Amino acid sequence: MTLEADDTVIAAASAAPRPPSARERFERIYLILRDRICLLEYAPGSHLSEEELAQEFEISRTPVRRVLTRLESEGLVQSVHGVGTIVTDADVEELQQVYHLRLELALLIGKLSPIPRTAADLERIRALIERCDADMREPDQRAFLRLNMDFFYELSAMTGNQPLREISERLYFQVSRVVIKMMPQLGLVDEFTAFRREMEEVLAAAEIGDWDSIGHIRRAHISMSFRRMMRHAGHSADVTGAR
Repeated sequence: MTLEADDTVIAAASAAPRPPSARERFERIYLILRDRICLLEYAPGSHLSEEELAQEFEISRTPVRRVLTRLESEGLVQSVHGVGTIVTDADVEELQQVYHLRLELALLIGKLSPIPRTAADLERIRALIERCDADMREPDQRAFLRLNMDFFYELSAMTGNQPLREISERLYFQVSRVVIKMMPQLGLVDEFTAFRREMEEVLAAAEIGDWDSIGHIRRAHISMSFRRMMRHAGHSADVTGAR
């Protein structure tokens, strides 16, 4: 084999994709299952079979069990003795305290290690607004929640405080199912309109680096969303009790 051929083999080997690590596979399966639960692809009360999931993802049952344990710690599933793993239900009344905590954490986005936005970061938010406009022409619940999730990740990236990001993400996914469950009562077009307004306001504040305003904008929209849900559920919304 010539020296040139050796170089070609080495280059090809270095260019070959690295197989995912066990941790990366775990995270991938976790995110897929979390999305399915939050998008109601797995309806409340559904049974999640370790064996079937292991077959689907072509892995052993041990990592599947670890993923389900994590989902249970986040309140998305429940292990029932003699039955197995069941997808939990979400109810806005039961999650009032979660909303109260989310309201307070929202203010910390602009206070704890804020990360300046690059031109590419701002462009992604503009793209989400354009996507919102396109989705509004044919409103769809799944498209709304997926768009909402993508914007949440953009907001989360605005703070360098990792504990805040992790707690905010956990609470967000606890309540996300409530939104899609109540969408028929809330009105899909109205929710799209309110959400678009939030994205525009956050973008305007991010463009000038006004991090405190972003926190207050986020808190105000979480509060309004919670009030709309409680009103349609037939209850008053006490959003001041957390202060």
